[in-house]
Amino acid sequence: MDFELKFKSIAVRWFIEVFLIIFAIVFIAAIAFTFFFNTLYTERVETLGNDYSYEFSSLSGANKATFADAAVKLSDSFQHKNKMEVQVIDSTGRMIVSTTGFLPAEQLMTDYEQARTSDKGVGYYKGKNSEGERILACTTAIYNSSGEYLGAYRWITSMEVAHKRTVGAVIMVCGLGLLMLSFCLISGFFFIRSIVNPIRNVSTVARKIASGDFQTRLKIEKNDEIGELCDTINYMATELSQAETIKNDFISSVSHELRTPLTAIRGWGETAKMSLETDPELVARGLDVVLGEADRLSSLVEELLDFSRMQSGKLSVNMRPINVTDQLEVAVDMYTELARKQGIEISYTAPKHDSMVMGDPDRLKQVFINIIDNAVKYTEKGGLVLVMQTREEGCVRITVKDTGVGIPAQDLDRVKEKFFKSNKTVRGSGIGLAVADEIIRQHQGLIFVESTESVGTTVTIVIPLYEAEIQPEEATETVVTEIPASNQDIPAIDMDMTETINPQQEVETQEENI
Repeated sequence: MDFELKFKSIAVRWFIEVFLIIFAIVFIAAIAFTFFFNTLYTERVETLGNDYSYEFSSLSGANKATFADAAVKLSDSFQHKNKMEVQVIDSTGRMIVSTTGFLPAEQLMTDYEQARTSDKGVGYYKGKNSEGERILACTTAIYNSSGEYLGAYRWITSMEVAHKRTVGAVIMVCGLGLLMLSFCLISGFFFIRSIVNPIRNVSTVARKIASGDFQTRLKIEKNDEIGELCDTINYMATELSQAETIKNDFISSVSHELRTPLTAIRGWGETAKMSLETDPELVARGLDVVLGEADRLSSLVEELLDFSRMQSGKLSVNMRPINVTDQLEVAVDMYTELARKQGIEISYTAPKHDSMVMGDPDRLKQVFINIIDNAVKYTEKGGLVLVMQTREEGCVRITVKDTGVGIPAQDLDRVKEKFFKSNKTVRGSGIGLAVADEIIRQHQGLIFVESTESVGTTVTIVIPLYEAEIQPEEATETVVTEIPASNQDIPAIDMDMTETINPQQEVETQEENI
């Protein structure tokens, strides 16, 4: 496993995918430069050799009888003897003269045979002579004006200097290539190190966070992608730490919520058992408490199940056109008496018109109960909970306003998060508002929470009206009053008196007068 991780490390991948490619590019560039330099130098030597030996082309003006004498004269007067050797060969292939004054004992003239058989009459040879010296030779065939072959002249020059210069150029190119590769390797080493070491630190800290150490943090040293990654890891650790705290608080809260009714059920159950024959009234009271606490446990379990469904995306709603007012009134009636016993007044103003929405009656009632329950829980004795329902711009707005303890400003944005409880001294699991928010979202609506600490909280639920309820503006009714003409001989004037009356406005006006 370690070998596999090491083989797949960034350093190895960089070496394979980057350095080897750079090495190949430098190597190919060195070979190409060497070939180019060698070719260029050879072409330069060929050009100079042809230029220096051009005067021997005048032998084409001689004939077989005078060819040898003309060749000797040209050889004696040749001015570039120190740079190259020129040999003259007759038509039989015998060398008759050389500018050096010495005829070679062994003749390697493959270029001569090439010139004799070539259409251009020119042949080249590049290689080593009998002494092992690198040379470049060129033979040019000579024909007279009638096309008769007279012989050829052949120039030869040493390529040792050119070879040394070529080798020097190759060494220089290779040195530059090695220098470039060394620089690339060193810079790559430091670059990879600047990436690998922080990533190893990130990996180490991530393992600690995964094992439950949420207090571990990474030191941000650079403002780059690595620094951004470290900042993200630190943010993740902070969020996980908060989530762990909220989870522990949630477990503690739920445990308390379960323990309290269970204790009451057990205590009153034992009391009722001992009083079966002696105090029927006490037994009946105990059974009422047991049933009430059982309902409370059932509500808590149902809330947890709804939260589980919400987390898995399986929280379902059965949508149909309903009158949302009915569900709101049921929720208000459920808490009116309970609030009165706690010294809290619930004020509810019934709307003048019903509001039809596309929704699930049970789910909406669950939301209203949760919101009103929160308002009652966080309102102290003598407080007020105001419930209102209004219609505006194609939606119904339900507002629950209390005069309770309020929510701190720093917690206001998190009240709809799962497990979050701003006030941990009040009963509750901390997931009711999160479930309510999800239910309202499935009804294409929104929940808004406004609060001021020590003043109170206002929760607003907005749900779109059922499309059949959204009617165009009601048509106006026109009443025409005709004025009868008198018997006097007065020009008749047609007078139409129109009065615009909104029937709805008239009804509302009458209700207000009543």
